[in-house]
Amino acid sequence: MENLKEIAKSLGIDVLKRHIFLCCDQAKPKCCSYKSGMESWDYLKHRLKELHLSESGGIFRTKANCLRVCAQGPIAVVYPDGIWYHSCTPEVLELIIQKHLIGGQPVQKYVFAKPESYTS
Repeated sequence: MENLKEIAKSLGIDVLKRHIFLCCDQAKPKCCSYKSGMESWDYLKHRLKELHLSESGGIFRTKANCLRVCAQGPIAVVYPDGIWYHSCTPEVLELIIQKHLIGGQPVQKYVFAKPESYTS
């Protein structure tokens, strides 16, 4: 247990603000092509690092095999807000990074689902 606590601390989990999951590494691509999904993933990964947001900056990212939506991808979901996005190209991801991950305001144009209780 102590080892897990040390790992969590070293990753910055104690300062985690948001976590974005991107559907992009599908075994059988459905929501978008494998190529476009991986282009979006590479953009997200490098951009968060460039802005010093990954891990110690409080923003985590995870490459998902499938988020089960299978339309208008790449699909992303941001937690703890539970905001779901479609069409997550690098350009759209930049908007999500700036407005939602940093600014706390979802990019409404690309939101297709959110919890009923979400009030922002």
